[in-house]
Amino acid sequence: MSAHSSEVKVFVRTRPTACFAQDLIEYLPDKQTVNVRHRRESRKGVVNNQMSSWSFKLDGVMHNMSQEEVYQSVAHSVVLRALEGYNGTIMCFGQTGAGKTYTMTGATESYQQRGIIPRALQEVFYEVEQRVDHTFSVFLSFLEIYNETLVDLLASIKRGRAVQGGALTIVEDPGGGVSVKGLTLHPVHNEEEAFNLLFEGEMNRIIGEHALNKNSSRSHCIFTIHIESRSRTLSDAPYVTSKLNLVDLAGSERLSKTGSEGQVQREALYINRSLSFLEQAIIALTDRRREHVPFRQSKLTHSLKDSLGGNCNTVLVANIYGEAAQIEETLSTLRFATRMKCVRTQPSINEHIDPALQVRRLQKEIQLLKQELSLHDTLANRAVVPNESLSDRQVDEIKSQVQRYLAGTLDEITIVSIRQIQEMFTQFKKAVEQEQKVKEQLSQKYSLVEKSENTVGSVGEVESGFGLGLAAPSQKHTQASSPNKSKGKKIKENKGGTVNQSETDALTPNCDSPPCKFEAFEDFKLGRGSEINRILKENKGVLLERMDQLHKLTQAINSCKRDIDHMSSELQLCREQRQSQGQFVGEKGEPVLEEAELILLVGLREKKDQYRQSYEELLSTKAEVRYCQHLVDQCRIRLLTEFESWYNESFLLPEEVQTIFSEGGPIRPGLIPVDKALNLVSQTLLAEGPSAVSFYNAHNRTVQRVRNTQ
Repeated sequence: MSAHSSEVKVFVRTRPTACFAQDLIEYLPDKQTVNVRHRRESRKGVVNNQMSSWSFKLDGVMHNMSQEEVYQSVAHSVVLRALEGYNGTIMCFGQTGAGKTYTMTGATESYQQRGIIPRALQEVFYEVEQRVDHTFSVFLSFLEIYNETLVDLLASIKRGRAVQGGALTIVEDPGGGVSVKGLTLHPVHNEEEAFNLLFEGEMNRIIGEHALNKNSSRSHCIFTIHIESRSRTLSDAPYVTSKLNLVDLAGSERLSKTGSEGQVQREALYINRSLSFLEQAIIALTDRRREHVPFRQSKLTHSLKDSLGGNCNTVLVANIYGEAAQIEETLSTLRFATRMKCVRTQPSINEHIDPALQVRRLQKEIQLLKQELSLHDTLANRAVVPNESLSDRQVDEIKSQVQRYLAGTLDEITIVSIRQIQEMFTQFKKAVEQEQKVKEQLSQKYSLVEKSENTVGSVGEVESGFGLGLAAPSQKHTQASSPNKSKGKKIKENKGGTVNQSETDALTPNCDSPPCKFEAFEDFKLGRGSEINRILKENKGVLLERMDQLHKLTQAINSCKRDIDHMSSELQLCREQRQSQGQFVGEKGEPVLEEAELILLVGLREKKDQYRQSYEELLSTKAEVRYCQHLVDQCRIRLLTEFESWYNESFLLPEEVQTIFSEGGPIRPGLIPVDKALNLVSQTLLAEGPSAVSFYNAHNRTVQRVRNTQ
């Protein structure tokens, strides 16, 4: 599809501050214009109080806007176009401490304060569920550029594949874009899995502290969502791919203001240099007379090559710190934003043809060419040359001719087709290989006989030893009994044989006082936890039933899809035959369909209706499976939680305390019932939004994993 030119959209966002410089920064009512006034600096001892003013025209000014409003203004349209096959890039630029990471990622501990990346993930999976006529595959990657070194922030997570080692490198794609060789792609199926990867990568990022920001990003990060979409109804339609780059650039720093030293100062030098190269690339892109754009000057500009003036919908968020002390950095950021607005991109849909579909098209074309060649031979009064695959009888005939030719009983072989020549060469090759194999066998046989004549005794020993046949009883290995083995202990047997004593000791629970948790848990399920254990078994039974139903529906849908593809090809073949034979018309001149074509058309329509109904039922069953799985998880958590409380209070507390927490005591184990606590937590999370549970679950799981690692 031909690309059309599009300008980069640029927005400005101000960090909230109590010392906003209202006399220096002015936002006009059109919400697109920023006026900045600044007093010129004094030079060579001359006092200059003259004020200079600048006006910047942008696509939007976001002042005192919520995270939801920022997402709707900046990223909503880019995410939707990415689902349609257009590449997209959203990047945040500005000085350190201006709120870039907050805009892009947000506060991971608060659902309402989440940024562009988690909101984009939620919208992607929401649209995937709504667009039932397409099937989507979503992959995630997280790249960090630290001191001009590429780092995979998700390399430590194994998702069914080995973690790729070695240094990451940026390579040029044949289409003009770029990709990072060695960067792991992780498939995700729901937003909670995506949040797990996002929070894991955020935990692995490198941050530092200086005078302007306690949690300053010391690297550039590119979080990429890779999307692939295929049509469910049109099997011959091309599929589309896209990638959505969400870029959190490190902030530019003035060492005189940040007071950075040592490693933080070295990181600041790398950051400022890469941002300087980024600005040089933007200046080159805006100059139409420049033929060369220096993308390779830094890893940042090279990795963003297709996002800057390439096949991409690009949006820039310029974050500024609206205080008087930061006015110089504000002017620098706004100048960069103005230059960026002059850059033009060429977004286009990334369509791809399925190789299997292309093979079917080529097969149809070959069939038509064969028919045309046969018709040409008929018109020229020539014998029709066979172009079809050779049958078994024809192959046997060619094999017989080759053998007779090699034996000398046949002088020549008549050639009638190219396929015959190919089969003849194959038979000649097999004959040569067979002859070579016979020679090798004879050579080995004679050399072995010669060796056996010289070493008769050793061969006889081998024949009666362990090499050939069975060994004599006196030659079999015997295993000495261990003197340290206890006679009173039994060895546990399994299907594979016996287990030694050390393995038995490891498998057998230690049931000293207090009792082991293994036996205590079984007693708990029969006594105190019998009710919740019964509910857990019932929920598991319902879950298995729903999963079996889901499996049957999936098989039925796949079978229906195969029938649709088969009927579509037959219908297309009928139409091609009708067009080659001529159109049948009725008495009034209207086109008339043949009976076979009409039956196929009606059957195809019924199959498509059946497919849609089955797919709707599949979605409903999937929702039931997710809900049943949620109930099973809740019951399992409650059972384990109550068991831990019961075990600790029954066996690990002093005797005088155990009497208080006993079954007949005045106080029951646990101050608040677990079911009420879970319901309270669920109601609190659902009040913030339907996806809040997944968001908090992913964040808590990542934090717990980091703590366990530490």
